[in-house]
Amino acid sequence: MPRGRYSLHDLHDHTPLGEEHFQCAPGLSGWRYLSRTTTPSGDHLGSVDLTLDELGRPIRLELHAASWQVRGAALEGVTWVRTDPTGTHATEGNVRAHAFTGTSPAFLVATARLLRLTPDSPATRVRLVAFTDPVLAPRTVDQSWALVNSEAHATDNGPLTVDEYRVIALDTGEQHTVHIAGDVVLAAPGIELEDLESPPSPF
Repeated sequence: MPRGRYSLHDLHDHTPLGEEHFQCAPGLSGWRYLSRTTTPSGDHLGSVDLTLDELGRPIRLELHAASWQVRGAALEGVTWVRTDPTGTHATEGNVRAHAFTGTSPAFLVATARLLRLTPDSPATRVRLVAFTDPVLAPRTVDQSWALVNSEAHATDNGPLTVDEYRVIALDTGEQHTVHIAGDVVLAAPGIELEDLESPPSPF
């Protein structure tokens, strides 16, 4: 069960946004990721609880940020309920999308698990519902994912395969690179793996 810590940074000026302390593991249903995020000063910021089925589909998502809460799952596309800070109003949403995304590294692993790309796979288009900080506002995004390289590295615990993905935002054409080993993000825009207590779990 990998446990560790990511540092999160602003994509444009690299201002520190905080840290995400996480643990994740494969399970009977597929894969589960739990984390809590803190501000640069250490104050509580939010949390992520994501469970995928064996095909990589989100069967349970719970997000907390700035007193806002989202609960969602794959249902007729993806369906979610977003609750305001007072708890008096809740809004429901449903989009014909494949999965969810957001600032947490969990969503990069989840998308990679969903697509199951190989180096000879063509670039694959995926529609996601993104929940943007700090109020978890939903936004539908279209991305293109391609696995451009997969390389095994020798470690004390045996070979570790690192996958390099090219991700393109189809609305802007902006592209970036994501490096994932098993169920841990090694590096991505705005994300750095700072500490890892145990090796990643393979797909």
